[in-house]
Amino acid sequence: MSMIVRRLSRAATAGLVAAAALTAAAHSAEAADTLGSAAAGQGRYFGTAVAASHLGESDYAATLDREFSSVTPENEMKWDATEPSRGSFTFTSADRIVDHAQSQGMDVRGHTLVWHSQLPSWVSPLGAQDLRTAMNAHINGLMGHYKGEIHSWDVVNEAFQDGGSGARRSSPFQDKLGDGFIEEAFRTARAADPAAKLCYNDYNTDGVNAKSNAVYDMVKDFKSRGVPIDCVGFQSHFNSNSPVPSDYRHNLQRFADLGVDVQITELDIEGSGSAQAADYTKVVEACLAVSRCTGMTVWGVTDKYSWRSGGTPLLFDGDYNEKPAYGAVLSALGGSGGPGDPGDPGDPGDGASCTATYTRTADWSSGYNGQVTITAGAEPISSWTATVTLPAQQSVSSLWNGTPTWSGNVMTVRPSWNGPLAAGASTSFGFTAAKNGSDAAPTVGTCTAS
Repeated sequence: MSMIVRRLSRAATAGLVAAAALTAAAHSAEAADTLGSAAAGQGRYFGTAVAASHLGESDYAATLDREFSSVTPENEMKWDATEPSRGSFTFTSADRIVDHAQSQGMDVRGHTLVWHSQLPSWVSPLGAQDLRTAMNAHINGLMGHYKGEIHSWDVVNEAFQDGGSGARRSSPFQDKLGDGFIEEAFRTARAADPAAKLCYNDYNTDGVNAKSNAVYDMVKDFKSRGVPIDCVGFQSHFNSNSPVPSDYRHNLQRFADLGVDVQITELDIEGSGSAQAADYTKVVEACLAVSRCTGMTVWGVTDKYSWRSGGTPLLFDGDYNEKPAYGAVLSALGGSGGPGDPGDPGDPGDGASCTATYTRTADWSSGYNGQVTITAGAEPISSWTATVTLPAQQSVSSLWNGTPTWSGNVMTVRPSWNGPLAAGASTSFGFTAAKNGSDAAPTVGTCTAS
């Protein structure tokens, strides 16, 4: 089944909810005035972990939709949630997150395929050969369901011990399959979805230490032998006992120098006020300084739902108010009021231009797919904004490769990851619309570049 058909199949059950969410999420964001748009201006995504059970809370959904360009299901794609009985997959909660993300033009990170924790009870008792078969079947089942719709997968999660040994963690996979299970998982994942980025993800690897050295040696070995690994995730859970290490940027860079992307995958920093804001700034600046650091994900939208809520580690408090850390992150990303604000005099984007053109790429009785192509003018651009006005009867159920906001039937689209363009270069975003009795074409407004 094609990605578009699969997306439409899920949208059939969630379409009305998605359309309502798009309308409810309407807001008057200026260019680079949110975390996602500011990060896009730097060629990166800014994401958050999401729980399906909270999507019905209006403040939660509105903050998510306004601020973030990528989502990671917090628990909904883990083994116990997706294959509770052997060979019997359930995707209801994960689909709800993916559908919501697509309706808002957000990318999705897959978390996680193989992990020692949150395993259903049937996995651990399996013998070695049976466990190998089950592991590969789980990877194929989960990745096959979302093929073409996940930008990065945490293929193997937390396979190394804490402490100074750099040894592998005891787990059913390690104990029964040996060191080769990680390589096998990556090879199976590549075959399951060749387009997805494949990541190894772990914690307490943020600085140079025995654990990060062990991961580094594994990645170096994989790259030398052609094992398909594309990225390394650094969870980056910090507090006063485990602060942002002084060699954080250096550590990210040494992994990038191996030829993999690096991603900050589960960021949260306990604290408050200016001290917390300063630590968040260090993390963002480190990512921006490493060209292969492709994005950052905070582990939750609001403090009240954080796994460490007593430490108030996120960018929004329990009432969804922006904390000082939020302003610090936005400024570090070059957002409104920060260095590199597109409105600053002398900004490199001054005088940049772009054009937007529309084509209908698929058509059926009740709906169609549209594509808007953005082309930079004679100068490179760091970001773009385009408006699409739909006929009053029509509604959009999903959008990809862009981040939409709404005012009535006018959709304003900004990049999700594809903001920077060289002079004369092009990118595009697409959407699925329900005709609702009108076959008229939407109108594409002026493209604005920065």
